[in-house]
Amino acid sequence: MLLTESHRPILSKKSYRTHNCEATAYENSRRLSNDMMDLLLFSLLVLLGVKGQESSVCPHSCTCNQGHVNCSHKSLTSSMLPSHFPPGTTRVNLNNNLLTILPNGLLDDLPNLHSVTLHGNLWVCDCGVLYLRALLTRQPSSVLLPLNVSCTSPPSLSGRLVMHLTEEEVLEFCHYWYCDLALVSQVCLFVFMLVQGLLLLAVFVFLRRFERLSREARRTKMETSAFGESVMANEREAL
Repeated sequence: MLLTESHRPILSKKSYRTHNCEATAYENSRRLSNDMMDLLLFSLLVLLGVKGQESSVCPHSCTCNQGHVNCSHKSLTSSMLPSHFPPGTTRVNLNNNLLTILPNGLLDDLPNLHSVTLHGNLWVCDCGVLYLRALLTRQPSSVLLPLNVSCTSPPSLSGRLVMHLTEEEVLEFCHYWYCDLALVSQVCLFVFMLVQGLLLLAVFVFLRRFERLSREARRTKMETSAFGESVMANEREAL
């Protein structure tokens, strides 16, 4: 069907409106995408800023003053210790608390640290004391005072200085859950193999008995057949 002149202007206006709507929608989507990107970057910067601020905040239940973090005499347990100390920490007092272990890596990222007090705690000298023992043997006595850090348990090591413990003495009291799991697994494997062996033995005995019964059945059948033939032969002779 041919378009008349009166129809052409109308189609031209519709096409223009459609193009204008598409351009507007594209511009709005582009602005929305830019806004979302700006919001994401802002959120990331805020998150990094909060983390950086948290790393420099004085730990809860402690007092801080010019690089000195004092957490002594607070009845702190090992689970109550902070996950980190401020980067500029130079002194840390953890003495006279209820600490049983020192979390691994707690004092590693403190390059300016030159004094730590750890005495007066309830150190348990099992596998959890290995990090503390490594610190005491690695750091000079001017940083850590090893003569005041001693075991309270197990009873055989009570009163022993942590830094003088050998690895064999510490590992003797280590108790890993996966060791128990390995032992249970070995016992279960042994029981399984024993049951499997008993089942194989039962199958073997059954097969031997079945074979003996089969031989007896064949022999009985042969004897019965031979007896029947002899009876028939005797009957024929009698006739």
